[in-house]
Amino acid sequence: MTTELTRFLRDESGTAAIEYGLIAASISIATITAVQSFGSKLKIVFTAAQAALN
Repeated sequence: MTTELTRFLRDESGTAAIEYGLIAASISIATITAVQSFGSKLKIVFTAAQAALN
């Protein structure tokens, strides 16, 4: 039992996958935030362009 517990505690095979998941989540959150902040500004630009074309 002690050997199995020690082997389990030293096993780091899933660590990289968890780190990659956290990095992907961080990038996703940053992308969503950027799109939301620029989305309203782009709407204003396109509305002005549409009004200028009419």
